[in-house]
Amino acid sequence: MAHFDAHEADMAAMSGEKQTDVFRILGLMYATGRGCDQNIVAAHKWLNIAAIKGCDRSVGLRANLAATMSKSQLAEALRDAREWMTCH
Repeated sequence: MAHFDAHEADMAAMSGEKQTDVFRILGLMYATGRGCDQNIVAAHKWLNIAAIKGCDRSVGLRANLAATMSKSQLAEALRDAREWMTCH
């Protein structure tokens, strides 16, 4: 996530639908590997954050992705999302 790490603070400062769209798009990028290395843990993290922030479209995407993940991958993704939410 090297490219997006530098912009996390800017994303956290966005509000409403625009912010959740960015998080959903990040999740989709990591899920598909489009524009970055495929990383299902990072994908779930961002889809989870989008869902928590009210993006209904992310809820189903997150559930579908979770069904393909191991328990340890899912636990890691949930920890990462929790950490991000705590800091932002």
